[in-house]
Amino acid sequence: MKSTMWGRVARHVIGLTAAGLALVLAAATVSAQSATIARPLQVYFVDVEGGQATLFVTPVGESMLIDTGWPGNGGRDAGRIAAAAHRAGVKKIDYVLITHYHMDHVGGIAQLAARMPIGAVIDHGENREHGDSVTERMWQGYLRFLAASKVKRITPKPGDVLPLRGLDATVLSAGGAVIETPLLGGGAANATCATSGAPPADQTENARSLGVMLTFGKLRILDLGDLTSDKERALMCPVNKLGPVDVFVVSHHGWIQSNSAALVNGIASRVAIMDNGAAKGGSPPVWDRITKASGLEDLWQLHWSNEGGAAHNVAESRIANVSGPDAGNYLKLTAWPDGHFEIFNSRTQQMKRYSAR
Repeated sequence: MKSTMWGRVARHVIGLTAAGLALVLAAATVSAQSATIARPLQVYFVDVEGGQATLFVTPVGESMLIDTGWPGNGGRDAGRIAAAAHRAGVKKIDYVLITHYHMDHVGGIAQLAARMPIGAVIDHGENREHGDSVTERMWQGYLRFLAASKVKRITPKPGDVLPLRGLDATVLSAGGAVIETPLLGGGAANATCATSGAPPADQTENARSLGVMLTFGKLRILDLGDLTSDKERALMCPVNKLGPVDVFVVSHHGWIQSNSAALVNGIASRVAIMDNGAAKGGSPPVWDRITKASGLEDLWQLHWSNEGGAAHNVAESRIANVSGPDAGNYLKLTAWPDGHFEIFNSRTQQMKRYSAR
C-alpha cells in the first residue's frame, strides 16, 4: 500500500513538472517570437563608387545583397561589402541578386565569394547585350563563377516572390518583362502619363534589370536597378501598378535615362537614396525631379555629385562622401514593421528618424 501511495505522489509530481516545463517552453517561444518581431530590418547602402551594392539583413538573420559593385581595385568593393556584413553580424550572404550584367553591378561577385560564402544567386536570365564587349566579358565571367562555385541559381519572373525569410521581396521587372497585375496599393490612374511622352526603347541590359518591391510590415522600399524609362512607363502608365512607396532607391545612380516623371511622381516616395559616385550619376534634371516630387521629405546621396555642382547636391549632412579622398562611407537604414525608420550617415555619425506614414 505504501508503494502504491508513493507511486501516485510521484506521478502527480511528474505531471506538475511536465506542465510547468510546457509553460516555461511556451513562454520562451512567445518571448523569442516577440524578440524577432521587435528586431529591425537593416539595410546598408555600400559605397562602390557609382555602382550598386545594397545589403538587406532581415530580423530573422537572412541576408540579400543587391549587386556586387565593380571588379578590380584590389578587391575594394568586395571588402566594403564584407565589412558591412560584419557590422550586421552576417557571416554568409544568403542571396545575391544581380539586377543586370553591367560591370558596376555584377563585376565584383567573384571577389566577394572569395571573402565570404554565398548561398544562392538571383538573376534575370541570359545576357542579351552581346554587342557590348565589356558586358559580354562580365557575362562570361559570371557564367564561370556559377560553374566553379556551384551555387544555386534562381531566375524569377515578374510577380514572383523571392524566398527570403523576414522580408517580402516581389519581383516587378526581369529580362525586359514587367508585372501585369497591380500590387496591393496600386491600380490608380497616373496623371503624369498624359503630360509625358513615351521614351524610345532601350536595347541595353539596363532595360532588363531585375527590379523588386521590398515590403517590411508597413514599410515599402523600391529598387529597380538601372531600369530605363521605357520600362518604367510599362509599370506606371496608364495605371500606376506600384502605388506609393516609403523609400526609393534612385534608379541608375540618378542618371537621366531612368527616373522618369511618370515613375517619380507616381510612387510619391518619402525618402530617396541615390547610390551615385562623384563622377557618375546625379544628373541635374533627375535631381530636380526627385527633390520637387510631392511628398518627398529627403534625398540622401552616397557621394557629392560633380555633375550636380553646388545647385544640385543636398546638404552635406545627407551625403556620405563629400569631395576629397575616397573614404568609402556608407548610409544605413534601420526600419521597424510599424513603418518608422532611421537613416544613419557613417561619415557624420548622425542619424535622422522618420515616423510611420
